[in-house]
This record gives sequence, C-alpha cells and structure tokens, in this order.
Amino acid sequence: MSRIGKKPITLPKGVDVKIGERIEVKGPKGSLSVPIPNGISVKNNGGVIELVRENDKLAALHGLTRALASNAITGVSAGFTRELEIVGIGYRVELKGRVAVFALGYSHPIEFLLPTGVDMKVEKQTQIALTSHDRELLGQTAANMRSLRPPDPYKNKGVRYKGEQLRKKVGKAGAGGKGAK
Repeated sequence: MSRIGKKPITLPKGVDVKIGERIEVKGPKGSLSVPIPNGISVKNNGGVIELVRENDKLAALHGLTRALASNAITGVSAGFTRELEIVGIGYRVELKGRVAVFALGYSHPIEFLLPTGVDMKVEKQTQIALTSHDRELLGQTAANMRSLRPPDPYKNKGVRYKGEQLRKKVGKAGAGGKGAK
C-alpha cells in the first residue's frame, strides 16, 4: 500500500501545472516535466494535485510518480541546495565562470564544467554550495564532484557532503610486529 502516493500535493503560488502525457510544471525558478506511467491518472482539483492508480500492482510507481511530481513542484518554486566540504591540506576549489577548478592533491588541477541549471557558490575555498531547480541533476552533479576525490577512510581527506558521517579506519600498528628489524 503506497502511503506516499495517496498524499495530495498543494501547489504554491506562482506555479503552473499542465497535465497531459506528462506533468509540465512551470514556476519562477524554471520548468520541469515528469512522465506519467500507464495506469496512473493525475487530477488537478483547484490547486491540489492528486494521483490515483488503477490497481495495487502499481503501488511502487504510484509513490514514485508522486515523489517526482512533488520534487518538480518544490524545485520550480523554492529550489534545492546541496553543500560539499573539501578537507585536506592544500585542497581547495575556485570558480571561473561556469568551470570549477579543483586542487585535490593530484599533480594537476581538475576542471569541472557545471551543467546548465546548476549554480555554484564558493564560500571560503573549501565550502561549496550547489543550487538548482532539478533535484536529480543537482544530486548527480554533487556526486560527480565528490567522486573526484572521495573521502579517504584512513585520513578522512577529500570531498564530502556537508554533515556526512565518516568511519575512520585504524592504521597499521607500527613497528614491533612480524618482519620488524
């Protein structure tokens, strides 16, 4: 039983929704579209959007479609933000137009082209704030940036999400064991 799919979505002011084969959402931050799978119908009842499924086999798609529609409506009205931290001596980022230049301990700087629809703000040189109206694109961009230098399990250096809890591994025991001279 999909509880998420049954929740109605209230439309904020300034958001227009057109329902056809896709849900077309337009707002002050941009426009997005969400596909409607077969067996799920969408109704707009005076500023409240409701999704109804034909049978219980579509429960997972029902909840997914409702979540995607809700994210699209929230994105075009308020937008989404994802924050990253860079930890490590000499690790930093610099923004040059639409290109983020990372210095992450490699022999060369890494240039990362921001996709259209994603904006980046550098607070200090080790704090990044990504904003977008498209939640999926924002999450993928943040994941791609994190993959440039994922956090090291021994020293916890690298690019991480803000507030991400990391498990630090214990290093080698040192001299005194087998093979020590």
